[in-house]
This record gives sequence, C-alpha cells and structure tokens, in this order.
Amino acid sequence: MLHHDMTVPPAPRTETDSFGPIEVPGGALWGAQTERSLRFFAIGEQRMPSAIVHALAQIKRAAAEVNFDLGQLEATKAAAMVTAATRIAAGEFESQFPLSMWQTGSGTQSNMNVNEVVANLASLALGGGLGADRRVHPNDDVNLGQSSNDVFPTAMHIAAVLCARPLLASLASLRTALRAKAQQFSRVLKVGRTHLQDAAPLTFGQEFGAYEAQLGLAEAAIERALPDVHALAIGGTAVGTGLNTHPEFGARVARVLAARLDAPFVVADNLFAAMAGHEALVGLHGALRTLAIALNKIANDIRLMGSGPRAGLGELRLPANEPGSSMMPGKVNPTQVEALTMVCAQVMGHDVAIGIAASQGQFELNVYKPLIACDLLDSLRLLTDAMTSFRAHCIEGIEVDAERVQAMVEHSLIGVTALVPHIGYDHAAKIARQAHAQDLDLRQAALDIGGVSLADYDAWVDLHGMSAPDRDKGTGTSVVSAARTEAMTAAPTAGPAGLT
Repeated sequence: MLHHDMTVPPAPRTETDSFGPIEVPGGALWGAQTERSLRFFAIGEQRMPSAIVHALAQIKRAAAEVNFDLGQLEATKAAAMVTAATRIAAGEFESQFPLSMWQTGSGTQSNMNVNEVVANLASLALGGGLGADRRVHPNDDVNLGQSSNDVFPTAMHIAAVLCARPLLASLASLRTALRAKAQQFSRVLKVGRTHLQDAAPLTFGQEFGAYEAQLGLAEAAIERALPDVHALAIGGTAVGTGLNTHPEFGARVARVLAARLDAPFVVADNLFAAMAGHEALVGLHGALRTLAIALNKIANDIRLMGSGPRAGLGELRLPANEPGSSMMPGKVNPTQVEALTMVCAQVMGHDVAIGIAASQGQFELNVYKPLIACDLLDSLRLLTDAMTSFRAHCIEGIEVDAERVQAMVEHSLIGVTALVPHIGYDHAAKIARQAHAQDLDLRQAALDIGGVSLADYDAWVDLHGMSAPDRDKGTGTSVVSAARTEAMTAAPTAGPAGLT
C-alpha cells in the first residue's frame, strides 16, 4: 500500500470589516479588505511591485515610531508593529502581498494589505490571534494618522528613489565601459556616415566618446529630476489638510525615513499638489525616456556596425554569447542589442502611459497611482538590468575588425572634402563622381582629371587630420595644431577693408 504524506491546510477563518464578514484562508496573514480585493480585482497577472510593498512597510515602521513618540501608541504595541514592518520591508512574507496592480486608483487595497499583515504579525508577537482575536487593529493602530491618499504616493516616491540608485550605478558603469572603448579605439580611423551614406572620416574613439556623452546628458537629467521626488505627501491624509493626524506627524515621519534610508526626504511644500498630481514622477520618467532614446540610438549603431560578418558593414566584432539560429549553423546574432532595444521600446511606451495617467487627476486626488508606480518601477528595473547586461556581454567585448575598416577607408571617397579649400567644390565633386563611376580610388581619379599633383594630394588629403582638424589626435582635447598656428602667424590673411 502506498502512503502519501499530505499536509492539511489550516481551516478558513472569518474576518470582519465595515462591509461585514468574509472568509479568509486560514494560513493567510492578510485580512478582510485584502481578501475582498483578491475577489473583486482578479485582473491580469501583474502584482503590486515588491518595491511598493517594502516602501509601505517602511512608512508603517516610521509611523509607529513617531506615533509612540507623540504619545499616540503604547510602547509594547508600537514595538510589535515596528518589528513586523521591519521584517516586511526586508522582504519577508512576500506571499502575503498577492494583490493585482489593477485595483483602486488610490492604492487603498495595497495600503490595507500591508496594514492587515503588520497588524496580524504584531498581534501574534503580543500573544494574540488573527482576525477577531488580534490585539492590533489595521486601521486604528497601523494606519493611525494616515490615509491611503497620502501614504501610497509617499511609497511611490520612496520606491522610485531607492530603485534609482542601482539604475544610476548601472549607468555609471556603462559610461565607464564606453570611455574605455573610446580610449582603446582613439586612433582607429573609419568612414563617417550621415544619411547612412559615406561622409567625412572620424575615429571609433570619437564615435564611442559621443555615446558616452549622450548617456552623460541622460544621467544629468535623472539627477535633476530626483530632488522633486524627495518631497513626500505624508501628513496630508485624505485631501491634503492633515485631518485626523498630529500636526507634527508628517514632518517627523519624513525625518525618520530620510535618516533610515539615507535620502533627503522632506514633506512636500504643498500637500494638496502632492496627492492630486504626480509631476515629480512624470519628470523622473521623462529622464528615463531620454535615457532609453540615447540607449536605443547607441544600440542600433552597434547593431549596424556589427552586421555581417561578410555581407554587412562588419566594422565591429560583437561578442558571440550563444548560437543565433536553430536552423543556420554558426550564425551569431546581436542579441544584447535586441534585448536592450526592446527594453527601450517598453520604456517609451511606459512614458506615454504615465503621461496619460498623470494628466487624469481630478480635484484632490489622482486615481491612476498604481499604474504610474508600476510602470515607473518597471522602467527603472528594466533599464538597470539591460544596461548591466549590455555592458558586460556586449560593450566590454567589442573589437574593431581593423583590416576590414582599413580597406573601407582606403576604398572610400571620404577624402574629397579636403580638396575643396584648394580646388573648389565643383572640381572636387567632378573627381568624386569619376572615382565612383570608374571604381577608382580618389587619388587616381584626381590625377586623371588633373589640377591636382601627387604631391598636392598627399599634402592636402590627411584623413587623420580631417577627423580632428583642431584636436589632438590621441586624446580628443581641443587644441590648435602647431602647424596651423605657425601658418597663421607666418602668413596673416588680409580681410575686407584692410582688416587682418
């Protein structure tokens, strides 16, 4: 006979809220309001992000401490609530926060989910039970001096600030990797392109340096946006007036959070605006959109330069991390680029959704808060991870195919622009057209047409000089070349009306 070791789940229990009794799973630490939300908002698979739950728990911990200091809570109850909230903020009991992000627009159900779990954990610690037998009340104790309307936007800001830290670290590492490549490739000449057509010469170092500079602009935009996110709605309660809370509550909670989380959190200057609008988060996500746009451009350039290996540009050799095809042996695809550009598309889409959601605030409350929070945090996480992966598995291993690049430079017509100051635009264009039509190199076409000697051509067409006419070739630092300085000093040019 076979025997099965089966664990019998705890029997359901009955919880009661202002709407009456409701059955809750016996092992659940949540209560009636969470259970109602589970039943009435069974929408999609997206759950309220753990970063929001942890931020809510940080607020509950700070609130319990402040309420005790203000004489609003007795010591043993406050201590039990602090311990419970601390454990939740540290990532314990994740299964007790099952609510969909698609819930009430104020985030009330998730605020109550945290209130109920804190209350039940604290009650158990005090020797009480769950539900009707608990010794800590989710509203009267855990939510004391608060409303979902000020707590949830406060949690949104806290989560955004904390999640921006790894993003900025990942961005800084990617910029460092691009700077290293700019230095490594500082003397490698290549064909520049505008309109996807051959243009003037430049170096790979200059190209990668430009990528790093683009990301620097995005980083600065994020840094500029964060101070507005440090302003919290806490203390505003229902509509911004601070009804039913101690007048010092909000400021004290902000100070506790600032010290504990090492961030300059303060109470917003205008609590009505902090709850009715979310311009601070719109601004932060706008900076993430800027970052996504820059990353998308960089990734697509690298995709094109790595195309081939034989029938594309083939200028760059991208790291081969995995087989690229289930059908074509040996094929390697730019998979890191593809992942990054998909992330960028998602972030740009999130920016549209956040803009629409933030524009829909009505009177004293915006009721699209969960959508704004979830899309913002998703963008922060996706960009953080994608930049880390792109740096480690693509940028750091990129190499230039020097032979192919040199051959492309030598066969190109990019030196023709250097002839213009000496023979004029029209004559230079004639040389370029003949070189292209007859598949000649530019030097030979210039000699065939005439007006340019071999010595002239070699003196005038310096591709490295063209790539940085006023810059030191190795570092890219702006300097006037010694030769040009000497020429300017020895032979001043007369200007109009006798000016020199």
